[in-house]
Amino acid sequence: MLGARYAARSLARAASAGQRRFLSIHEYQSVKLLNAYGVPTPKSIAAHTPEEAFDVAKNWGSEDMVIKAQVLAGGRGKGHFDNGFKGGVHLIKGADQAKDYAAKMIGSKLITKQTGAGGRVCNAVMLAEKRDAAHEYYAAVLNDRARQTPVLVTSSKGGMNIEEVAHSDPDAIITTPIDFASGLSHGEALALATKLGFSSDATREKAAAVFEKLYTIFKEKDATQIEINPLTETVDGDVLCMDAKFGFDDNAEFRQTDVFALRDVSQEDPSEVEAQKYGLNFIKLDGNIGCLVNGAGLAMATMDVLKLHGGDPANFLDVGGGATPDTVKKAFEILLSDKKVDAILLNVFGGIMRCDYIAEGVIKATEELQLRVPLVVRLQGTKEQEAKALIKESGLKIYAFDGLDEAAAKAVELSKQQNPPSPVQ
Repeated sequence: MLGARYAARSLARAASAGQRRFLSIHEYQSVKLLNAYGVPTPKSIAAHTPEEAFDVAKNWGSEDMVIKAQVLAGGRGKGHFDNGFKGGVHLIKGADQAKDYAAKMIGSKLITKQTGAGGRVCNAVMLAEKRDAAHEYYAAVLNDRARQTPVLVTSSKGGMNIEEVAHSDPDAIITTPIDFASGLSHGEALALATKLGFSSDATREKAAAVFEKLYTIFKEKDATQIEINPLTETVDGDVLCMDAKFGFDDNAEFRQTDVFALRDVSQEDPSEVEAQKYGLNFIKLDGNIGCLVNGAGLAMATMDVLKLHGGDPANFLDVGGGATPDTVKKAFEILLSDKKVDAILLNVFGGIMRCDYIAEGVIKATEELQLRVPLVVRLQGTKEQEAKALIKESGLKIYAFDGLDEAAAKAVELSKQQNPPSPVQ
């Protein structure tokens, strides 16, 4: 989605932001938030059991409806469940089919291009009113770092992968800067609706009202992203948000308690959830060399040097500047929970962080956790000599280096020894 260009939680931005996490909420929760601000959507009701889906559908008032798996991932319609059921979005008829499809979705994992092979568990479905579209548009309110202002990104080519649209037809993307304090004026919103091609004065007015209200939500709820794809002009003249993706700034959790109460940790990696409890910045990757560092920049450099030597990082783990021996031990526990990790590289520069604290944590973890993989350590800075003495006196098999390049090369070498490539037949 185009929002990724401005506010996606890419690894590099996560690093520079100290793994700032932008809370996402489910579609049915987004619908409630939109409706609370007067933004029109199709009638939508969530169900958490097949029986509940049956009851909702039985009282719907129409046989035709849409059922959507509530999983925090894009590409749901083209995904498949781990039980073999195809598709996370379906047109259905009647209560019996609602119950049947809900039973196939709830409790199973939906696998899409965005979830990886493991998928994400579906704990609920949303039944939505079927509405026929005359035209589909795209709308998103985002933070634009280059302009240092919020922007409204729109296109007359909605209902499709907006990044592909941006690549193949960049002129189809309209970016409108928004004054943070005063917001989007009605005149600006109306002019934009006209430019996008809404078909009548009435639908242009409705679209303009949606644009204005989306920015109000963005500002009042400390959002980082509001993405509507598609924003639909229906055949009967309504303008409806048919799907919604929200992101919220974690720094605002203290004043957005109602929004953050909606967090669904079942949609997140358990290791990342556990790390957050201890103030550790952790992002799981696909490689086999665990990285434990202090500082986002150092984490990125460490991963780059591992790649340079032919290695593949298993994670981004930043213990920050206030780590204690106990938090370092917890960091090791999280690293070791990943069975793909074949070696660990610890790279710490002691500024406000004391290297001897890190060394104590390393020794404690090695002794108590029965470390099963080689450990390479590079410590520089405050209390460096004391730290090296502690490691040496421990008698533990820890590979210590002064240079990052040498340490990374050793970590790659050891990881390959742990998991040698299969011989060519």
